[in-house]
Amino acid sequence: MSAHEQLFPTRWNDNDQYAHVNNVVYYEAMDTTINTWLIGAGLRESGTIALCVSSGCEYHAPISFPDVMRVVLRTGRVGTSSVTWNLELHRGGDGDPVATGRFVHVFVDPGTRRPVPIPSALREAVERLV
Repeated sequence: MSAHEQLFPTRWNDNDQYAHVNNVVYYEAMDTTINTWLIGAGLRESGTIALCVSSGCEYHAPISFPDVMRVVLRTGRVGTSSVTWNLELHRGGDGDPVATGRFVHVFVDPGTRRPVPIPSALREAVERLV
Protein backbone atom coordinates (compact mmCIF):
# COMPACT_ATOMS: atom_id res chain seq x y z
CA MET A 1 0.00 0.00 0.00
CA SER A 2 1.36 3.37 -1.01
CA ALA A 3 0.86 6.51 1.03
CA HIS A 4 1.57 10.23 0.97
CA GLU A 5 3.09 11.78 4.10
CA GLN A 6 3.23 15.44 5.02
CA LEU A 7 4.51 17.26 8.10
CA PHE A 8 2.27 19.82 9.76
CA PRO A 9 3.99 21.86 12.50
CA THR A 10 1.82 23.04 15.36
CA ARG A 11 1.89 26.68 16.44
CA TRP A 12 1.67 28.26 19.87
CA ASN A 13 -1.87 29.50 19.19
CA ASP A 14 -3.02 25.97 18.25
CA ASN A 15 -3.11 25.04 21.95
CA ASP A 16 -6.46 25.57 23.61
CA GLN A 17 -7.26 26.34 27.23
CA TYR A 18 -6.66 22.68 28.11
CA ALA A 19 -3.01 22.94 26.90
CA HIS A 20 -3.43 20.63 23.92
CA VAL A 21 -3.99 21.21 20.22
CA ASN A 22 -7.63 22.02 19.52
CA ASN A 23 -9.63 19.59 17.36
CA VAL A 24 -10.05 22.10 14.52
CA VAL A 25 -6.27 21.94 13.93
CA TYR A 26 -6.49 18.20 13.25
CA TYR A 27 -9.07 18.92 10.52
CA GLU A 28 -6.88 21.71 9.14
CA ALA A 29 -3.91 19.32 8.94
CA MET A 30 -5.98 16.65 7.18
CA ASP A 31 -7.60 19.07 4.73
CA THR A 32 -4.25 20.73 3.94
CA THR A 33 -2.58 17.37 3.33
CA ILE A 34 -5.34 16.16 0.99
CA ASN A 35 -5.44 19.39 -1.00
CA THR A 36 -1.65 19.66 -1.24
CA TRP A 37 -1.60 16.14 -2.65
CA LEU A 38 -4.52 16.82 -5.04
CA ILE A 39 -2.86 19.96 -6.40
CA GLY A 40 0.39 18.05 -6.91
CA ALA A 41 -1.53 15.27 -8.67
CA GLY A 42 -3.03 17.71 -11.18
CA LEU A 43 -6.40 18.79 -9.75
CA ARG A 44 -6.04 22.35 -11.08
CA GLU A 45 -5.37 21.09 -14.61
CA SER A 46 -8.18 18.52 -14.50
CA GLY A 47 -11.06 20.94 -15.04
CA THR A 48 -12.79 19.73 -11.88
CA ILE A 49 -12.87 20.66 -8.22
CA ALA A 50 -13.23 18.37 -5.22
CA LEU A 51 -15.82 19.23 -2.57
CA CYS A 52 -15.77 17.69 0.89
CA VAL A 53 -19.18 16.14 1.57
CA SER A 54 -18.32 14.24 4.74
CA SER A 55 -15.53 14.12 7.32
CA GLY A 56 -14.76 12.59 10.66
CA CYS A 57 -11.97 12.23 13.19
CA GLU A 58 -11.26 9.96 16.13
CA TYR A 59 -8.80 11.20 18.74
CA HIS A 60 -6.51 8.69 20.45
CA ALA A 61 -3.98 10.88 22.29
CA PRO A 62 -3.43 14.61 22.74
CA ILE A 63 -0.63 16.59 21.18
CA SER A 64 0.63 20.05 22.15
CA PHE A 65 2.81 22.77 20.72
CA PRO A 66 5.67 22.39 19.73
CA ASP A 67 4.79 18.89 18.45
CA VAL A 68 4.86 18.30 14.71
CA MET A 69 2.05 16.27 13.18
CA ARG A 70 2.99 13.73 10.54
CA VAL A 71 -0.09 13.19 8.39
CA VAL A 72 -0.34 9.94 6.42
CA LEU A 73 -2.82 9.95 3.52
CA ARG A 74 -4.19 6.86 1.78
CA THR A 75 -7.07 6.27 -0.59
CA GLY A 76 -9.92 4.27 0.87
CA ARG A 77 -12.81 3.80 -1.54
CA VAL A 78 -12.77 5.13 -5.12
CA GLY A 79 -16.12 5.61 -6.80
CA THR A 80 -17.08 7.06 -10.15
CA SER A 81 -17.06 10.67 -8.90
CA SER A 82 -15.95 10.35 -5.28
CA VAL A 83 -12.98 9.36 -3.15
CA THR A 84 -12.87 8.40 0.50
CA TRP A 85 -9.55 9.38 2.05
CA ASN A 86 -8.16 7.63 5.14
CA LEU A 87 -5.74 9.60 7.28
CA GLU A 88 -3.51 8.97 10.26
CA LEU A 89 -2.01 11.77 12.32
CA HIS A 90 1.14 10.96 14.26
CA ARG A 91 3.26 12.89 16.73
CA GLY A 92 6.41 13.33 14.65
CA GLY A 93 8.02 9.93 14.10
CA ASP A 94 5.93 8.08 16.70
CA GLY A 95 4.38 4.82 15.54
CA ASP A 96 0.85 4.93 16.92
CA PRO A 97 -1.51 7.56 15.51
CA VAL A 98 -2.78 10.31 17.81
CA ALA A 99 -5.84 10.57 15.56
CA THR A 100 -7.43 8.86 12.58
CA GLY A 101 -9.64 10.63 10.08
CA ARG A 102 -11.79 10.20 7.02
CA PHE A 103 -12.76 12.70 4.33
CA VAL A 104 -15.06 12.09 1.35
CA HIS A 105 -14.56 14.29 -1.70
CA VAL A 106 -16.91 14.46 -4.66
CA PHE A 107 -15.45 15.71 -7.92
CA VAL A 108 -17.69 18.29 -9.57
CA ASP A 109 -17.82 20.65 -12.51
CA PRO A 110 -16.72 24.06 -11.16
CA GLY A 111 -19.58 25.90 -12.92
CA THR A 112 -22.55 23.64 -12.30
CA ARG A 113 -21.29 22.00 -9.11
CA ARG A 114 -22.73 18.74 -10.38
CA PRO A 115 -20.76 15.48 -9.91
CA VAL A 116 -18.53 14.38 -12.77
CA PRO A 117 -16.39 11.29 -13.22
CA ILE A 118 -12.92 11.58 -11.72
CA PRO A 119 -10.64 12.59 -14.62
CA SER A 120 -8.56 9.60 -15.77
CA ALA A 121 -5.10 11.05 -14.98
CA LEU A 122 -6.27 12.06 -11.51
CA ARG A 123 -7.97 8.68 -10.98
CA GLU A 124 -4.68 6.92 -11.78
CA ALA A 125 -2.88 9.05 -9.16
CA VAL A 126 -5.64 8.42 -6.60
CA GLU A 127 -5.48 4.67 -7.19
CA ARG A 128 -1.73 4.65 -6.54
CA LEU A 129 -2.50 5.62 -2.92
CA VAL A 130 -4.68 2.51 -2.41
